[in-house]
Amino acid sequence: MSLLSSTLGRIGALSEEAMRKAEERQARLTKPPGSLGMLEWLSVRLAGIQGRFPPEAERKVIFTLAADHGVAEEGVSAFPREVTKQMVLNFLGGGAAINVLARHAGAEVVVVDMGVAGDVEHERLVSRKVGYGTGNIAKGPAMSREEAVRAIEAGIEVAERVIRERGAHLIGVGDMGIGNTTPSAAVCAAITRRAPEEVTGRGTGIDDAAWERKVRVVRRALELNAPEPEDPVDVLAKVGGYEIGGIAGVILAGAANRVPVLIDGFISGAGALIAGELSPAAREYMLASHLSAEPGHRVMLEHLGLKPLLNLNLRLGEGTGAALAMGIVEASVRVLREMATFDEAGVDEKIC
Repeated sequence: MSLLSSTLGRIGALSEEAMRKAEERQARLTKPPGSLGMLEWLSVRLAGIQGRFPPEAERKVIFTLAADHGVAEEGVSAFPREVTKQMVLNFLGGGAAINVLARHAGAEVVVVDMGVAGDVEHERLVSRKVGYGTGNIAKGPAMSREEAVRAIEAGIEVAERVIRERGAHLIGVGDMGIGNTTPSAAVCAAITRRAPEEVTGRGTGIDDAAWERKVRVVRRALELNAPEPEDPVDVLAKVGGYEIGGIAGVILAGAANRVPVLIDGFISGAGALIAGELSPAAREYMLASHLSAEPGHRVMLEHLGLKPLLNLNLRLGEGTGAALAMGIVEASVRVLREMATFDEAGVDEKIC
């Protein structure tokens, strides 16, 4: 049995017993029922995901997966492909936005090379390189089916090891890859069956002419490669990216190990679509950290049945939205664990 198949087979339902206990304690806390809104829902969902009461959110890890894309040669990004490698080194040096926000959240950042177009040497880099950048999806498939499976399984392997060694309570996923909003738009259009112009955004900040070219590229990629919407591995192979596959793998590993996964923005959303199509049960283990400024992100979240915790007009990626949302998730758990009940506080429940 392959690693992907065995991982899919380990993804089960949420724990009804743990959620019942969390709901019962929520009902006894010193506040009007429902007055903490999504925080209450989050704490109950985490209990169900982790299969324990009370849930925990102390040990946090963000996976930032990087790869290059052949489609960048079509002029779909405002930055050259060399920036991918440069930013990976910035992550490893601790100087990027994800590093700052992860430190603020008390989270570890794990940087993974899934397919950077060049060799990156660093003691803290996790190398799972499937190839030196994908093929140009405007001219042919991004990768072979075998490479697509390898990318997903690489993500599973990395996440499994970290979860096992660090005992992570909460993980987030992020990305780096110049040009990767184009394959993400193609993945979104293929799986949700929406038109390219509905799901294609401006990525790094391209102008109108570049956006129109980008839409044409996405449409051409879909017409040329004809990805099969019912086969998520085919979609990944035809129009996806190595880091998108790796993100899907991290999500599946989180679900298989009962660890909640905070989805970042548009590229992470593409990985979530792949994971959610491979295992509908895995969607129950996903939390949407925020709503990206990319128009296709809303389409992705609606397809997955996820509601974003934040709406800050973010479009950076890297896992930055996931890092910001970790504080909210941890707050929901702390309220459930630390807030007094009516009995404990000696408060008359009737006054609420």
